[in-house]
Amino acid sequence: MDVPRVVEAFLLAENRLLREALVRLLAKKGEIRVVGASPYSPAVHQEIIAACPGIVVLDSSGLALLSAKLISNLQDAIPGLRVVMIDMDLDENTFLRVVREGVVGYILKDASAMEVADAINAVASGEAVCPPGLSMALFRAVAHQGNGLPAFSWGADHGLSRREQQLVELLSERLTNKEIAVRLNLAEQTVKNHVHSILRKVGAESRFGIVERCELRRLSAY
Repeated sequence: MDVPRVVEAFLLAENRLLREALVRLLAKKGEIRVVGASPYSPAVHQEIIAACPGIVVLDSSGLALLSAKLISNLQDAIPGLRVVMIDMDLDENTFLRVVREGVVGYILKDASAMEVADAINAVASGEAVCPPGLSMALFRAVAHQGNGLPAFSWGADHGLSRREQQLVELLSERLTNKEIAVRLNLAEQTVKNHVHSILRKVGAESRFGIVERCELRRLSAY
């Protein structure tokens, strides 16, 4: 008789209620064992490595940690580690960004308990999981690169510098100036200066207008 495979998962979520709900949910699934559950902290990297899970489940707050190469560092320390992000929006740009960072499971915030458990099991079995509505974005991105075409750069055709293009991508994630400053290790005033420069170059009147104009360019590029 075959012994059922047990998936060991570590839950990394800032929201305590979400962590506790996930622990209760997964405890009911005999094939998934939670080996750790923590909020974000400077020490959590070593905590995850010590637990040595097969799956790390991040909530949407984990986006702020991706710039610190959290996923690649963990995968270097734990060979075969796979990462699932939950509590996500149906947002094409965020989805493609986290895929580039190494996420192989992307679960929306309105997913049912059964869908979360099924996705974790699927990823543990070597499958990738994403909402059907985002599959086309992934196919377009791969086809775009496969044709030898350059990957889309936010605002490149508006004469934006590389740093300004980087800021536009973060503006598309609806980050504040303070959050962008933390992400890029810049002074908040420096970020404000960049935003004013982008507004002038793009010809927009607001942060939303910047993203809207660049998004129209992005769609026309496909």
